[in-house]
Amino acid sequence: MPRAGLSRAAVVDVALALVDEKGVEALSLAAVADRAGVAAPSLYKHVGSLADLRELMAEQVIKQVTTLFAGEVMGRSGDEAVAALLRAYRAYVLANPGRYALAPLDPLRGSPQLARAAGDLLDVFIAVVRGYGLTESAATHAIRRMRAAAHGFASLEAGGGFGQPEDVDESYEMLVDMVLRSLR
Repeated sequence: MPRAGLSRAAVVDVALALVDEKGVEALSLAAVADRAGVAAPSLYKHVGSLADLRELMAEQVIKQVTTLFAGEVMGRSGDEAVAALLRAYRAYVLANPGRYALAPLDPLRGSPQLARAAGDLLDVFIAVVRGYGLTESAATHAIRRMRAAAHGFASLEAGGGFGQPEDVDESYEMLVDMVLRSLR
């Protein structure tokens, strides 16, 4: 019998809390089981393997990011929407570096559930660039630029990659402006 209150969703929540507290490198089935107060074999009633758990966690992170980003751009268009999306992206990575690291670089090629979640996130980006009148191909290139800029900057910042004394917020705003100019 699975432990009362322990479900697949609860295991994912426990694992995410572990990653939030100790980082991705601390993630193991034994650590999740210990935190959940069960023996490691009990987790197999809810997840098939550590890889399965990581994919479920990635799906949850992508859904969380989608909800956050959609909320940030709702009611905005053009430059205002793009800037809000890029700022939300950076803020999420800085606030949740462990969770962010769980998301695969190409989630559209994951399981059907992960690909669906990634498709929903992609739809937010598509909606944001729609107002620029781009062809489908140009929109794809624009979204790639946006993602590369936000991901690269935020990942470097979260990893301590900016040691110079100049204001990092100012640098990011310059990056946002550069992306916006590339869309016009």
